[in-house]
Amino acid sequence: MTQSGRRERKKAATRQALADAATRLFLERGYDEVGVREIAEAADVSVTTLFKHFPDGKEALVFDQEADRESALITAVRERPAGLTVPGALRRMMADERSRQVREDPRFPDFLRLIEETPALREYARRMWLRHEQALAAAIADDAGLSPDDVGCRALAHFALEAASLVRGQQDPDDALDRIFALLDNGWSGSSTGRS
Repeated sequence: MTQSGRRERKKAATRQALADAATRLFLERGYDEVGVREIAEAADVSVTTLFKHFPDGKEALVFDQEADRESALITAVRERPAGLTVPGALRRMMADERSRQVREDPRFPDFLRLIEETPALREYARRMWLRHEQALAAAIADDAGLSPDDVGCRALAHFALEAASLVRGQQDPDDALDRIFALLDNGWSGSSTGRS
């Protein structure tokens, strides 16, 4: 076993302990009622260590799984089954991620409510998803054989990523995602309340 392997595991364990402590405290008392010093103490590390692992600040502690998201988005486009559209593949990836989180963590509905009720977290979550826009647009363009800066590919990536923000707080998030991705797949068809 190498020293660097041991060091990486220790860093990952510290990062996870910080994220777990933050989530527990935020769910118990509310995001705005908990300071970084309390989180560091709960994880038995210094505030300096906390910021080494989460340099983006307190909001980043809530979204500790973000590192794998870009890879999952690109994989959804590149490795989708034959006959499944890009919007369909992205919709499936988001649904799978959501159901996995619900299965793995019974606190997930409380976590979503925390984000919805905290403006700083809502905005951070939105920015976090949109960080992957350029990479997703490039994967879509590559898949379609188009230029990496194709505006249609960029638009599809942007609106697909915005879907995560748009469904937050909806009565039926799965139905909302279905409607958003149906629009992305099929285009706007108007409505019965439109102009005559």
